[in-house]
Amino acid sequence: MSSLTTARLLLIAVLCLPGAARAEAALSALARPDPAESESVDLGATTQLTLSLSQPVLWQVYTLDDPRRLVMDFGEVAFDGVDLGPLAASDRVTGLRSGPVRPGWSRLVLDLAEPMAVETAGLVTGAEDGSALLKLQLAPTSEEAFDKSAGAPESGLFALPNPADAVPLPRRRLGDGPTVVVLDPGHGGIDPGAEAGGVAEADLMLSFARTLRDELERAGGFRVELTREDDRFVPLERRVSIARANGAHVFLSLHADALAEGRASGASVYTLSEEASNEASRKLAARHDRDDLLAGLDLSEQDDRVAGVLMEMARRETRPRSDALADSLVAGIADATENLHKRPRLSANFSVLKAADIPSVLVELGFLSNPGDRTNLISPAWRRRTAIGMRKAIEAWVESDIDRAELLRQ
Repeated sequence: MSSLTTARLLLIAVLCLPGAARAEAALSALARPDPAESESVDLGATTQLTLSLSQPVLWQVYTLDDPRRLVMDFGEVAFDGVDLGPLAASDRVTGLRSGPVRPGWSRLVLDLAEPMAVETAGLVTGAEDGSALLKLQLAPTSEEAFDKSAGAPESGLFALPNPADAVPLPRRRLGDGPTVVVLDPGHGGIDPGAEAGGVAEADLMLSFARTLRDELERAGGFRVELTREDDRFVPLERRVSIARANGAHVFLSLHADALAEGRASGASVYTLSEEASNEASRKLAARHDRDDLLAGLDLSEQDDRVAGVLMEMARRETRPRSDALADSLVAGIADATENLHKRPRLSANFSVLKAADIPSVLVELGFLSNPGDRTNLISPAWRRRTAIGMRKAIEAWVESDIDRAELLRQ
């Protein structure tokens, strides 16, 4: 990683693993530090810190002043009963403390004897045992520069983003205007997603989203928005907010995962389910807070039972519509590519599918870990054929959805 000019850095440690293994690490038991493999070393004017963990976790690092300190947040590390004295061996570290900071998150704080800036930071994982090494290099900086850059960064990982302004519930489309489709290219920015063969999931999904947008707009009858237009990180919660702010009738999240083991290939389409279709689906699903899940209703002051009832009422209508959309997409992709997973229709508790009132599906276009799928995904011609198949599928779904709505009105 190149040198940083700021003392604040946000990275996602679990991104160092392929897709399925990455999700498994994030959902498994707490990580534990290994003091024997952790240290701080002064090398001239700089200080190198190494923290050994039993597995990757989400993390961020930044500095705070008054007093000067280096802060590392993790989700989640069990520091209890562990002596991390080796991390305080540097003459520039005057104290160290750690522990839980709030449910699901832990914090490690190092008191600094002088102004220091985070110059480089990175995390590497063990190829065999899945352990992780977080390495930081601190460099001297001026008091002015330290004070200017100090402060906790804004992060969708450690604090929910501001929800989108509430808009009226998107009225079920009845043919009286364009169908609003929000495409969500998975990952982006600090989160490249799965990586294999020199390509990253985030880049490929952005390219495909643009291809699909162009195909839908050329066909007419659609207004298409993307949750990101470039290589930037968008928190999962914010992606749902963007769909709502645009009055989405349809939300499609686009992905191309990778597996550490196995030879899975082909496309699959997911809908929301509290109980995943299989173990792999369960491990892929991520946690989501309930904020901004139902347009026009503030659930933050409701207890869990009331909020759950309100969202379930909305999902009673949305769930069969999402299922029908997913079925149509499976058929459309099959007609266009004949490249489906052996189980093309699955369900999981994915965060981005939890808008209670917007038909939402997650499309895994293939597996970057499979050479054949990877060749397809990097092919503009294949992406165009797939986009055409998905466009036809969405058109068919819209037509049948209008018919179903008309029957409900009668």
